[in-house]
Amino acid sequence: KPVAKQTAGSRKCNCRMEMRTTQMGPGRFQMMQEQVCDECPNIKFVTEEKVLEIEVEAGVADGYEIPFTAEGEPHMEGEPGDLKFIIRIQKHPRFERKKNDLYTNLTITLQDALNGFDVSFPHLDGHDVVVKREKITWPGARIKKKGEGLPQHDQNNIIGDLYVTIDVDFPKGAFDNEQREAIKTLLQQEPKHRLYNGF
Repeated sequence: KPVAKQTAGSRKCNCRMEMRTTQMGPGRFQMMQEQVCDECPNIKFVTEEKVLEIEVEAGVADGYEIPFTAEGEPHMEGEPGDLKFIIRIQKHPRFERKKNDLYTNLTITLQDALNGFDVSFPHLDGHDVVVKREKITWPGARIKKKGEGLPQHDQNNIIGDLYVTIDVDFPKGAFDNEQREAIKTLLQQEPKHRLYNGF
């Protein structure tokens, strides 16, 4: 970045307009504006390289601003500006973030949906998250894993939750008559149809 260095000579700086009063005669005065400047050492701008270290805390939000005071554009007169870094969060292939909570989808087979399942998958920091069900799980069911979300960057004791929405992968193809009868016998369900507005 450009850095101000003192060099030979002097310069006029801090220039300002001031009102000056001049006596024109007995009882007669005239006021007029006059530019007044200070005499200061001369400076020049020299490009220098500087390494800045940015600490991004866990749980920082999209749009969060990290300022570096006086590391911005220099000025001939007065203090230099600030350098500001704006955090942008990239989209993740498995997790969606809403504040401190995380959301993801898990696809299971119809067999697992009916019999239960025990699945583990790696979290963002590498530790395994276990999702276990011994009951019947329906498509769209949402399982809450408390404390598996993101920490709040300015309060580490506040941690969000992880919500896992279940998708069921139904088998493809068709069953023969014997298999259909076996399914009816197993499920013991009466035909049920309900038309409704789901929007």
